[in-house]
Order: sequence, then structure tokens, then C-alpha cells
Amino acid sequence: MSDPRPTLSSRVGAAPAPVVPEHPEVARWRPAVPGDLDELLAFHTDVARADHPNWVESRDEILQAFELSHVDPRRDTLLGFAADGRILASGSVVVPPGQETLVRAIVLGAVRPEARGRGIGRLLLGWELARAREQLAASEKTLPGWIMAYAEERAPDAQALLARAGLELRRHFFTLERDLALPDEVGAAAGRSDVPGGDVGAFTILPWSAEWTESTRLARNAAFVDHWGSQSVGTESWARIVGSEQFAPSLSFVAVAPRDGRDEVVGFVLALRNEQDWAGQGFSSSYVQLVGVVRPWRGRGVARRLLGRHLEACRAQGLEKATLDVDAESPTGALGLYTGLGFGVAHSHRSYVREY
Repeated sequence: MSDPRPTLSSRVGAAPAPVVPEHPEVARWRPAVPGDLDELLAFHTDVARADHPNWVESRDEILQAFELSHVDPRRDTLLGFAADGRILASGSVVVPPGQETLVRAIVLGAVRPEARGRGIGRLLLGWELARAREQLAASEKTLPGWIMAYAEERAPDAQALLARAGLELRRHFFTLERDLALPDEVGAAAGRSDVPGGDVGAFTILPWSAEWTESTRLARNAAFVDHWGSQSVGTESWARIVGSEQFAPSLSFVAVAPRDGRDEVVGFVLALRNEQDWAGQGFSSSYVQLVGVVRPWRGRGVARRLLGRHLEACRAQGLEKATLDVDAESPTGALGLYTGLGFGVAHSHRSYVREY
């Protein structure tokens, strides 16, 4: 039987190519190129000071626009330059290839703080939304199509801009921090743990090793099926996650269990050590980029013990805090798990969506 739902291209309708905007204070607009890397790093540092001083875009994150096969920087990025060559505005629109239940066009953009309030951000967002519509209109899938954007709680002007453009506030996310000077009760979470559960059996907590790369990717995709807006991560993007300069193998752990005669990953904590964030934060820290447990193993203490090992490792390296982000409405009960381990809300950000 054929799918009765109309294709995404027919739902989006006509989507002409975006027109490069004009603004009297922007001397030139053009796509980003690898030679912009240093100026982009300086630009994002300025943006971070104003909007989110606790984190700043890394070199690896900026390079993704030039190195991932599903991003075409000539069509998916736009920079606005002042007459002196400084970047005043930067925008990008990315459609990740994982599309099991949803096609996402993710909009990312910012304007240098001293150039705000003059209409540059509105023009940049208009270009981004036109490009996002063009990307979604190219899909013949019958899945829902979302244009997604994020705004920090500390950036009310960005929130207002997205709302005026017709995107709806859909979700809140919290940035949590955990003071490592405080004791915890899960620090002994090493070795094998025999847990009740019939055929589920026992799991073992192990330090991260490259041998678990593919098994962890599969576990991540299985664990995040019920997370809001989440889709699968392919091998190309996964290689960047576990191969980035900031990835900290010594702070990352997996829970493995036997299945069909071999061990597979059933839970994971993957962490970064972003030293460039420490000055803005005011403390040294880890950042838990991903934590998850596959559905049959939930409720058995796997995530608790993984995080316990992570906190132990952070203390051993002399770090002051552990940080992570969490969906405030996560169906897995993640927020309660983290607060039960001593994490507290430090900041928040919001997700906005236009749906087709």
C-alpha cells in the first residue's frame, strides 16, 4: 500500500533560492571558506562573551561546515563582512542525513554584539529560512519537516527574532553543573555489576577504547530513539564526535554486556575537555556530550554507575566541575537522574520550530 501522506516537497511548496541580503553596514556577503577559520573563531568568541560565556564554538565545530559531506558551504553558509574585513554576521543551515522519522533543517546564526539592533540579524535569518525551505522542498519523503533553531535564555533578542519569524517555542533545555568537591555515592561504580532482570544479566563498566566506536554509535542511535527531535547519527558524523580535539577518552566510559557470544555497548558516557571554555565559565570542567542507555537496560543503574566513573575520573584530573545539557522534558527521566547525582541548573536555552 502506498503512503497516503503528501511528500515534504509538496507540503513546503514553491521555495525559490534565497536572495543575498543588502544592508548599508555590510560591505559584502558571501559563503564561508576555509580561509575564514581564524576570523570565525574571533567572531564566535565575541558572540560567546555576550550570549553564552560558559561555552564557545571550537575549531572542530567550525570546520564541520567544510568537511562533512552533507554540508555544501557554498549554498549552506553566509557571512556578512564589515568594510575592514571583520565578520559581522554568520549563518548556516544544515540538513543532517539521519532521517528516520523527521527531516530537520537546522538554522544556526549570530551577529557580532556591536552590530546588533540594526536589522542585520533579521536579514540573515530571512536568508537562512529561505535556504531551509529550499532544502526541505528538495525532499520527496513523507516525513514531517522541521526548521529548527536555538536561542540562549541569556539572549532575549534572539528569542524575539525567531518568534517574529514564525518559529514556535517547542522545548527547553538546561545546562547543569556538578561541583566535584562534593562527595557522591556512586564513585565505586567500577568493574562488573550483576543486576536483576532475567536474561539481561550483568554489565561491565570499561574505559573508552576505540574498539567500541561502532558499538557505541549503534547504542547511541538506539538509546536516543525516544528523544525529542533526535535522529540517527551516521559513521561520518560519529567519527568527528569521537575524533575531535576536545574528546576526552580518559573521561569517557562504556557499559558492555554479552549478547550472542560477544560483548556490545548497552550504555555510554562520552565527555569533552573544552579548556577554551574554562575562562568564561570561571572554573575547569568536563562536558558530558552524550550519555545514554539502550531501552532494555534502563532502570538498572547503568547510567548512574557510568556517571560515577566519570565523576571519579574528573576528580583524578583535578577538575572543579562536571557539566552537561539535558532536555527539561526528557521521557527517560534524565533530569531527575542528574539532579539526584548532585547536578544543578546553571543556564537554559530554548528550541524553536517551524513545522511542515
